[in-house]
Amino acid sequence: MSGYLVPKAPLQVEEQIKGSRFITRIENVDTVDKARAFLKNLREQEPDATHHCWAYIVGNPQSTTLIGCSDDGEPSGTAGKPMLNVLQHSGVGDLIAVCTRYYGGTKLGTGGLARAYGGGVKLAVEQLQTEPKIERTSLKISTTYENSKDLEYELKQFDAVVDNIDYSSEVVYSVTLPADNKKTLIDNLTVRFGENLQWTSIA
Repeated sequence: MSGYLVPKAPLQVEEQIKGSRFITRIENVDTVDKARAFLKNLREQEPDATHHCWAYIVGNPQSTTLIGCSDDGEPSGTAGKPMLNVLQHSGVGDLIAVCTRYYGGTKLGTGGLARAYGGGVKLAVEQLQTEPKIERTSLKISTTYENSKDLEYELKQFDAVVDNIDYSSEVVYSVTLPADNKKTLIDNLTVRFGENLQWTSIA
């Protein structure tokens, strides 16, 4: 079954490095808007922090994904990129990591910063509880009233969830199902119902 791991629950870890506090938080976010909202809320809750550096991966980490990162005022390349690098090697998608720093008076240097920010995310990822997210797809299927019950039976066999039924000249089902099941379902329906069934992909 295709899919990928996502965070099961929010996580927070904290380290003290040469007087600075580094608080790393990981949150499940399945859209870029949710990632931005989490970051915005954190900035509002902790406005006195020196930096809120961040990195996110939205989608399947093994395929084309939406990614982003920011040093948030730290020297270029010392925070966001090390954090994102750890996330990209974690095998986990749909997550944002925010590392909040409260400066303690001692400069760490560029190498020290990269180790601190990347290390914070690594520590968090090692403790992160995950769960599988199955990739799903959507279909719109229309058939005759006579075939509707048989169609519903077939849909259940492939873990398809009926989101909506539209009763017009025909019965039109809007369904979502695991992406891996789509081809086999369509093949089975075509063999069984032939011209008495039509379908279109929604996503």
